[in-house]
Amino acid sequence: MKRLWAPWRLEFIKSKGDTCIFCSSPREGDDRKSRIFARRKYVFGMLNAFPYNPGHILIAPYRHVTEMTSISSEEWRESLQLLKESTAAIKGVMEPHGFNIGFNVGAAAGGGFEHLHMHVVPRWRGDSNFMPVLAETKVLPEHLDSTYKRIVDALKEGHAKKGS
Repeated sequence: MKRLWAPWRLEFIKSKGDTCIFCSSPREGDDRKSRIFARRKYVFGMLNAFPYNPGHILIAPYRHVTEMTSISSEEWRESLQLLKESTAAIKGVMEPHGFNIGFNVGAAAGGGFEHLHMHVVPRWRGDSNFMPVLAETKVLPEHLDSTYKRIVDALKEGHAKKGS
Protein backbone atom coordinates (compact mmCIF):
# COMPACT_ATOMS: atom_id res chain seq x y z
CA MET A 1 0.00 0.00 0.00
CA LYS A 2 1.31 3.46 -0.93
CA ARG A 3 1.09 6.26 1.61
CA LEU A 4 1.65 9.88 0.79
CA TRP A 5 1.81 12.04 3.88
CA ALA A 6 0.19 15.41 3.22
CA PRO A 7 -0.39 16.97 6.65
CA TRP A 8 -1.25 20.35 5.14
CA ARG A 9 -4.45 18.80 3.71
CA LEU A 10 -5.87 18.49 7.24
CA GLU A 11 -5.76 22.29 7.52
CA PHE A 12 -7.82 22.50 4.30
CA ILE A 13 -10.31 19.86 5.43
CA LYS A 14 -10.81 21.51 8.82
CA SER A 15 -11.04 24.99 7.32
CA LYS A 16 -13.89 24.06 4.98
CA GLY A 17 -16.61 23.97 7.67
CA ASP A 18 -19.35 26.55 7.31
CA THR A 19 -16.94 29.41 6.67
CA CYS A 20 -16.54 30.78 3.17
CA ILE A 21 -12.86 31.72 2.70
CA PHE A 22 -13.83 34.31 0.10
CA CYS A 23 -16.04 36.09 2.63
CA SER A 24 -13.89 35.63 5.76
CA SER A 25 -10.35 36.16 4.41
CA PRO A 26 -10.81 39.79 3.29
CA ARG A 27 -12.45 40.66 6.63
CA GLU A 28 -9.54 39.24 8.67
CA GLY A 29 -7.37 42.19 7.68
CA ASP A 30 -4.12 40.22 7.41
CA ASP A 31 -3.54 40.08 3.67
CA ARG A 32 -0.19 38.35 3.96
CA LYS A 33 -1.63 35.57 6.14
CA SER A 34 -4.61 35.17 3.81
CA ARG A 35 -2.28 35.60 0.82
CA ILE A 36 -4.48 38.35 -0.62
CA PHE A 37 -2.15 40.02 -3.11
CA ALA A 38 -4.53 42.66 -4.51
CA ARG A 39 -7.67 44.46 -3.41
CA ARG A 40 -9.95 46.48 -5.62
CA LYS A 41 -13.27 48.15 -4.83
CA TYR A 42 -15.43 45.13 -5.76
CA VAL A 43 -13.01 42.18 -6.08
CA PHE A 44 -9.75 40.83 -4.69
CA GLY A 45 -7.05 38.36 -5.69
CA MET A 46 -5.51 35.69 -3.48
CA LEU A 47 -3.19 32.75 -3.91
CA ASN A 48 -4.78 29.32 -3.94
CA ALA A 49 -3.64 27.71 -0.66
CA PHE A 50 -3.57 24.30 -2.37
CA PRO A 51 -2.32 25.21 -5.86
CA TYR A 52 -2.17 23.09 -8.96
CA ASN A 53 0.99 24.99 -9.98
CA PRO A 54 3.06 27.80 -8.45
CA GLY A 55 1.31 31.11 -9.05
CA HIS A 56 -2.21 29.57 -9.02
CA ILE A 57 -4.40 32.52 -8.05
CA LEU A 58 -8.08 33.08 -7.39
CA ILE A 59 -10.06 36.25 -8.19
CA ALA A 60 -13.39 36.76 -6.41
CA PRO A 61 -15.90 39.47 -5.61
CA TYR A 62 -16.18 40.50 -1.95
CA ARG A 63 -19.93 40.00 -2.25
CA HIS A 64 -21.04 36.41 -1.75
CA VAL A 65 -22.45 35.36 -5.12
CA THR A 66 -22.85 31.79 -6.35
CA GLU A 67 -23.87 32.13 -9.99
CA MET A 68 -22.31 33.81 -13.02
CA THR A 69 -25.67 35.51 -13.63
CA SER A 70 -25.48 37.18 -10.19
CA ILE A 71 -22.19 39.02 -10.70
CA SER A 72 -22.56 42.76 -11.28
CA SER A 73 -21.09 44.62 -14.25
CA GLU A 74 -18.69 46.41 -11.90
CA GLU A 75 -17.52 43.10 -10.35
CA TRP A 76 -17.06 41.57 -13.79
CA ARG A 77 -15.06 44.56 -15.12
CA GLU A 78 -12.82 44.62 -12.06
CA SER A 79 -12.32 40.85 -12.22
CA LEU A 80 -11.14 41.10 -15.81
CA GLN A 81 -8.89 44.09 -15.04
CA LEU A 82 -7.32 42.25 -12.09
CA LEU A 83 -6.96 39.17 -14.32
CA LYS A 84 -5.08 41.29 -16.87
CA GLU A 85 -2.79 42.87 -14.25
CA SER A 86 -2.19 39.59 -12.39
CA THR A 87 -1.31 37.56 -15.48
CA ALA A 88 1.06 40.32 -16.60
CA ALA A 89 2.72 40.30 -13.16
CA ILE A 90 3.01 36.50 -13.15
CA LYS A 91 4.43 36.56 -16.68
CA GLY A 92 6.98 39.16 -15.56
CA VAL A 93 8.34 37.17 -12.63
CA MET A 94 7.51 33.52 -13.35
CA GLU A 95 7.67 33.37 -17.16
CA PRO A 96 4.95 30.76 -17.73
CA HIS A 97 4.33 29.50 -21.25
CA GLY A 98 0.55 29.83 -20.84
CA PHE A 99 -2.40 29.94 -18.45
CA ASN A 100 -5.53 27.94 -17.68
CA ILE A 101 -8.26 30.41 -16.71
CA GLY A 102 -11.76 29.44 -15.65
CA PHE A 103 -14.54 28.97 -13.13
CA ASN A 104 -15.90 25.91 -11.30
CA VAL A 105 -19.51 26.90 -10.67
CA GLY A 106 -21.30 24.73 -8.10
CA ALA A 107 -20.27 21.65 -6.17
CA ALA A 108 -21.01 19.32 -9.10
CA ALA A 109 -18.45 21.21 -11.20
CA GLY A 110 -15.75 20.78 -8.58
CA GLY A 111 -16.26 24.08 -6.82
CA GLY A 112 -14.90 23.66 -3.29
CA PHE A 113 -16.68 26.84 -2.21
CA GLU A 114 -19.99 28.08 -3.53
CA HIS A 115 -18.64 31.65 -3.67
CA LEU A 116 -18.01 32.46 -7.34
CA HIS A 117 -14.29 32.75 -8.08
CA MET A 118 -11.96 32.60 -11.08
CA HIS A 119 -8.96 30.25 -11.19
CA VAL A 120 -5.81 31.42 -12.95
CA VAL A 121 -3.21 28.65 -13.28
CA PRO A 122 0.18 29.39 -14.87
CA ARG A 123 1.38 26.55 -17.10
CA TRP A 124 4.81 25.59 -18.38
CA ARG A 125 5.62 23.14 -21.14
CA GLY A 126 6.46 19.93 -19.33
CA ASP A 127 4.87 20.92 -16.00
CA SER A 128 3.08 17.56 -16.03
CA ASN A 129 5.93 15.15 -15.49
CA PHE A 130 6.13 11.51 -14.47
CA MET A 131 5.11 12.15 -10.83
CA PRO A 132 1.36 12.67 -11.46
CA VAL A 133 1.32 9.84 -14.00
CA LEU A 134 3.25 7.23 -12.03
CA ALA A 135 2.83 8.29 -8.41
CA GLU A 136 -0.38 10.34 -8.53
CA THR A 137 1.65 13.10 -6.87
CA LYS A 138 2.07 16.75 -7.84
CA VAL A 139 5.42 18.36 -7.02
CA LEU A 140 5.32 22.11 -6.44
CA PRO A 141 8.78 23.68 -6.72
CA GLU A 142 8.07 26.92 -4.84
CA HIS A 143 6.64 27.74 -1.39
CA LEU A 144 3.42 29.78 -1.28
CA ASP A 145 5.10 32.59 0.68
CA SER A 146 7.74 33.00 -2.04
CA THR A 147 5.08 33.05 -4.77
CA TYR A 148 3.04 35.59 -2.80
CA LYS A 149 6.03 37.92 -2.42
CA ARG A 150 6.96 37.70 -6.11
CA ILE A 151 3.42 38.52 -7.28
CA VAL A 152 2.92 41.37 -4.79
CA ASP A 153 6.34 42.85 -5.66
CA ALA A 154 5.65 42.55 -9.40
CA LEU A 155 2.34 44.38 -9.05
CA LYS A 156 4.00 47.14 -6.99
CA GLU A 157 6.91 47.47 -9.41
CA GLY A 158 4.64 47.85 -12.39
CA HIS A 159 5.32 44.54 -14.16
CA ALA A 160 1.58 44.49 -14.76
CA LYS A 161 1.98 47.39 -17.19
CA LYS A 162 4.19 45.32 -19.52
CA GLY A 163 1.27 43.18 -20.66
CA SER A 164 -1.27 46.05 -20.75
